Amino acid sequence: MTSGSGAGPGTSSIVLRLATALFYGFSSFMLVVVNKSVLTTYQFPSFQFVGVGQMVATIVVMYSAKKLNIVKFPDWSGEIPRKAFPLPLLYIGNLIFGLGSTKRLNLPMFTVLRRFSILFTMILEYVVLGRLASGRVQAIVVLMVIGAIIAALNDLAFDLRGYVFILLNDLFTALNGVYVKKKLDSKELGKYGLLFYNALFMLFPTLAICVSTGDLEKVLAFPGWSEPLFIIQFFMSCFMGFILMYSTILCTGHNSALTTTIVGTIKNILITYIGMVFGGDYIFSWSNFVGLNISVLCSLCYTFITLTDPVNRRSSSFISSGQSANSSNVRVQIM
Repeated sequence: MTSGSGAGPGTSSIVLRLATALFYGFSSFMLVVVNKSVLTTYQFPSFQFVGVGQMVATIVVMYSAKKLNIVKFPDWSGEIPRKAFPLPLLYIGNLIFGLGSTKRLNLPMFTVLRRFSILFTMILEYVVLGRLASGRVQAIVVLMVIGAIIAALNDLAFDLRGYVFILLNDLFTALNGVYVKKKLDSKELGKYGLLFYNALFMLFPTLAICVSTGDLEKVLAFPGWSEPLFIIQFFMSCFMGFILMYSTILCTGHNSALTTTIVGTIKNILITYIGMVFGGDYIFSWSNFVGLNISVLCSLCYTFITLTDPVNRRSSSFISSGQSANSSNVRVQIM
């Protein structure tokens, strides 16, 4: 854990690639479950404050680890903001809209609408990294999105603000994943530096939002602070937020931004079906159910392809070597 830079998918074994993907999927699953409990079950009044808690946990853990020589990342300098930009802005957008959509949408629709992040990532990987998915991959992604649209058109618990939040969350997820990949390939800050400075730069702006909107007063008056079980889950949410950020960078460094997005979507299979039975806010309809399952099946197919196909690994290596990421004239065909 002492290295500050990503390993790069071209030098990663299939075991390491699968391990980092599974670690990311588990972290993402646990964070959604805990956040849903805090924001919906306990009706915690501010998803922005949950975001503040996750940033504080990241800063404390990473700074302590650096002082103990467990991890290494660059010290502060005037060049740090330039090296980190635009990740802090993408990070806060991803965090805030993700928490907001978790609060407003039932779990099955939250998970199925996350499929749009895969489409956005595929497009952005071509535009930013110069990586073009094959026709087979594009067809699978389109079917995945069609399934999500079918489910959305028949959502009996439609929430416009929730839908806007989740689509913005998808966009910021895709942008964040692609630019994390680009920053890791440049090896300027390393994965630990990205974690620490993203959280540091956006902590005070997010706290200012909480104060200006009156959320801080609502948080201080929240009656759940007297319940030990809520307190445990709140701190779990903060800690799992850090674990998710770390696992995201680890998975992206050993695989690709699109693989990370797909694995994050696959974990939603469990959340989708658990949310139908135990969530309490899902309204069943056959067309909605069919759309959910179309999207889930396509997610499974694509995840298997991206994690096991050797051509994808060779293309990832080519990208991370810098031979194509910095040239608008070079396009890599994967799979």
